[in-house]
Amino acid sequence: MTQRQTARIAIVTVSDRASRGEYEDKGGPAAEAWLREVVTSPIEITRQIIPDGREGVAATLRQLADGDGADLILITGGTGPAPRDETPEALAEVIEKELPGFGEEMRRASLAEGIPTAILSRQTAGIRDACLMITIPGKPAAIATCLNAVFAAVPYCLDLIGAARIETDPERITAFRPKA
Repeated sequence: MTQRQTARIAIVTVSDRASRGEYEDKGGPAAEAWLREVVTSPIEITRQIIPDGREGVAATLRQLADGDGADLILITGGTGPAPRDETPEALAEVIEKELPGFGEEMRRASLAEGIPTAILSRQTAGIRDACLMITIPGKPAAIATCLNAVFAAVPYCLDLIGAARIETDPERITAFRPKA
């Protein structure tokens, strides 16, 4: 199979209030801006806002991975302990393999910045076929902290699962790919 030249990246904001227009989504735009600053290879980014809830999030992730052919999905929001925060549960329903190191490293980086509530975060990641899905926080500063902590591993993970290849600006993030 030939690797696609342009990576398809989807950003999903999970929020009841933002999906109803009660407040402006800042997480989706922050994630997109971060990606556009770091990724140097061609990317196609789509963004959508959906309500909280396991079934809707799971259906959206399936559609993006299976129907739309996303290589990478960043899911912002719905990862706390509140009753409607079910993003990790929805992710668990759709992935084939969990990659818990992503969540561990994101929490560690947030704690290192003095955010004691980072232990309440249930960030994680997983793969479905040739799609990597990563849950990230909803606050722009936290998004940058978390993506800075884990993104060096993302390009190689995409290589391993057969997704489109992405390159990063080494001034921002040096993608780690083991030497053959």
